[in-house]
Amino acid sequence: MLGINVLAGISIALLLLSTCSALYEDQIKKFDWRSVHVGALKQSRVDLNHFQPRLLVSTHEDVVAFLCPKTGSILWRQVLEQKPRGDIKLLQVSGFSVDSSDTAAAPIGTNLGFDMLTVQGHAPALVRGWNTNIGTIEWEWSIMPLNSEKAQDALWFYSNSILYHIVPAWRSHLEVTAYFASSGHSTGSTSKIMASWITRESCTLSGTFYVCVDSKQLISLDLVSKSTQVIRTALESEPQGKIEAVEGLNGVVIVDGKLVSVNKDQAVCGALQGSSYAVGSFNYRKIVVSADLTSGNLKINAAYLDNCSPVSELQQTLQFPEHFGLPTLNSFDCKLKRSGDGKSCMFVFSTSSESIVAVQQGKVRWSREESLANVIDSQFMDLPLADTEGTLESEMKGKAVDSTSFDRDIASAFLRRISTQAVQIRSLFLHVIGLGPPPTDTQRAGLVRDSFGLHKILVLLTRSGKIFGIDNISGKHHWQLYLPKVNAFDNAEQMHLIVQRTSKHFPLQPLCAIVAKNSINGNGVLYRFNPITGQATEGGLLHLDFKIKQLSLLAETEKDFVKGILIFDASNQVHVYPQHATPLADGMYLYTADVKSAQLEGYFVKYAGGKLSCTHIWNARLGGHHSEQQIIAVAGKNPIEHVHSQGRVLGDRSVLYKYINPNLVAFVTQAPDATHKSVLNLYLVDVVSGSVIFSMTHRKVRAPLSIVHSENWLAYSYFNEKVRRTEITTIELYEGKAQANSSVWSSLTAPPMPLVERQSYIIPAIVEALRETITERGITNKHVLIGTASGSIIEMPWHLLDPRRPIASTTQGREEGAIPYIPELPLPTESHINYNQTVARLRNIYTAPSGLESTCLVVATGLDLFVTRVAPSKTFDLLKEDFDYILISIVLVALTSGSLIVKHLASRKLLKQAWK
Repeated sequence: MLGINVLAGISIALLLLSTCSALYEDQIKKFDWRSVHVGALKQSRVDLNHFQPRLLVSTHEDVVAFLCPKTGSILWRQVLEQKPRGDIKLLQVSGFSVDSSDTAAAPIGTNLGFDMLTVQGHAPALVRGWNTNIGTIEWEWSIMPLNSEKAQDALWFYSNSILYHIVPAWRSHLEVTAYFASSGHSTGSTSKIMASWITRESCTLSGTFYVCVDSKQLISLDLVSKSTQVIRTALESEPQGKIEAVEGLNGVVIVDGKLVSVNKDQAVCGALQGSSYAVGSFNYRKIVVSADLTSGNLKINAAYLDNCSPVSELQQTLQFPEHFGLPTLNSFDCKLKRSGDGKSCMFVFSTSSESIVAVQQGKVRWSREESLANVIDSQFMDLPLADTEGTLESEMKGKAVDSTSFDRDIASAFLRRISTQAVQIRSLFLHVIGLGPPPTDTQRAGLVRDSFGLHKILVLLTRSGKIFGIDNISGKHHWQLYLPKVNAFDNAEQMHLIVQRTSKHFPLQPLCAIVAKNSINGNGVLYRFNPITGQATEGGLLHLDFKIKQLSLLAETEKDFVKGILIFDASNQVHVYPQHATPLADGMYLYTADVKSAQLEGYFVKYAGGKLSCTHIWNARLGGHHSEQQIIAVAGKNPIEHVHSQGRVLGDRSVLYKYINPNLVAFVTQAPDATHKSVLNLYLVDVVSGSVIFSMTHRKVRAPLSIVHSENWLAYSYFNEKVRRTEITTIELYEGKAQANSSVWSSLTAPPMPLVERQSYIIPAIVEALRETITERGITNKHVLIGTASGSIIEMPWHLLDPRRPIASTTQGREEGAIPYIPELPLPTESHINYNQTVARLRNIYTAPSGLESTCLVVATGLDLFVTRVAPSKTFDLLKEDFDYILISIVLVALTSGSLIVKHLASRKLLKQAWK
């Protein structure tokens, strides 16, 4: 009987093995890597004396996390709901203060205590208790406010196991409700405190005190006092900026860099001066620490709160790297050194560049680049050539430029080649014996172009104005720089990263530019730099004296191979940078789009008399009669895209030519509707002539909307409210079986209206991003990369999204290779290109061609960063990794030897036959 059971178990195990599938272990993270982030720091609590040293943080990206204080690595992370529901209003950690009012021990026999408490959102507001050791939620309760609009500005604070909810009614009163923090039961009715002076801009919450500034005085209320009295505190002068609270001090605010107390029971040290403060304990006494940045040096000072005497052990000055921006002290803690000689303190800073920096013992212990959680633009840049390849490139380029002189003087070309190779041999010999020239910085960092163009540098622009140069193979940060006081444009337009010159023009260095808006005066900012080294070039930072309305990249270049940037300002004037490329802007067309009114305008640029002029030539209103429609998406074609085939072969061997209009831009508008709830309109507009090529309306659908536009097709996803599912609609445009013009396209010659093929599909996921694959020559099949809300990236072949998929299987469809139409799109596991490397809060996907026609480089951005490469048509131009080089070499040698032997034997046979 035992033998039968064993045999049955083995049989079942073998059957289960046949159903398993997995990624090969040697392929995991071989061609991809992921960077995990938490976002810009909001609140932090560091505890070095806990049995497990901990750093608990909450961020502006609605994340709570446990960081290792020694290295800054993430031990656990919980990504909460998105805004507004996930907006963290309060982070309360038990046992961090010398005051017993912050403890949260659970009553005996219950599990209602917490290590950490968070309050998030407002409608509803979620209160959660956490176990910080493993990052799990122990309990949760919620409240739904009666007035959601007023609750948006709600504030929370915790005191003596009671959680207070403050809802301000501006210029009127405060509504204060107290709850038992663990259970959510109210302690009584809501109290209304009259306060006609409160405004959104002038007030803040400091502990239990609600403090507002009014001219040269502070007006405050103690919200937990039995008798609510208005407390007035005089100031020396009217504050220049907004007042800020100091965590850990009840009723203390920062006014122009100094501490001011409105609480008579809390004394402060008014002589301290700093840009940020933090409160803690040192030698069992309460201290306040201030930090300030002066001339690139970070100064940290501390004082005891009981007598304001300085704490000399904590005073330190260190050089603060410029790329971090302005630091803000968030929290600190101290512990005994291992040697027992004094204490060592760790200071945690958040910075204007959205970095998290830990300072310990007068130096930066570690840092986290959390600005990468908000990437807004990306470019893959080719690496420079090696010295030997660069010399050969210059020689070949000289042949192409001066071919006639080369034909006349072959001897000089031969001597140039011999001298070049002699120099290379000499350099190799000196390098072997150790006397050669030192390698350049890029060569030392390994930034040299490979044979297949797969090794590139990834340039990332973030929301805070920080720029990174990252190795796309290893993920190493080669350089980083920070642009302070820059911001996104109006009309929901982000900053732009533009490539003006690539690395293909040896020995000229590549050139990139950042175009942004000055956050102080609103004028334009232009920053030009070398994307390989991160060094400023061509003048570096340039402050423009006008506001930027639109910009475009010139199509042609001069001898320096730099593409000029055409900028259209708010006064409808045009400018070109660099200025020597101004004549190349003649004949350019521009368009502008107002998001709110959905109004489009087209302009023509002309160069005459040494000056540029701009003429308004068309306008189009997509907003309807009452301008209720608003533009929610704009999709143009990738300017570096190559169209390999101009037509599609049909089943009868005829050709259906594609409608390939490089000036075609897709606009999507949306507006509420009384009958259909929400109406979404799609317009395909020729932005040179202003004509609407095609339009389509979807009823009872709404955002989130993602769209991709390539060649003669586009695909866009939306949420269908009628059937409550996500759908993808695809459109293909064709000219017909005859081309209007096979050599050149002109939007001004009124080409024929296209034939439109359209189809809709159901996808069982929420789509957050769409992007097409792109290759160097456009020969490889097109795939659509679909980023989902769950963090997966799905590679969807265009054959499955093809709007020409027939309803029934027909002979013509089989001849074309079209798959019969099925509304549901499959999402097989093997199509997930990031397997288990989930990208949290995925927002965008960027693609770029590599040196191999079969391979496309991909970077997915969101809260995390994921870099990989895909091969839509497999690696048809690359040998497999397990290719047997030894076997093929033996076969070649055997065939070559055999052919020589057979040739010798055949010649002997012919010779013998000739003597007969």
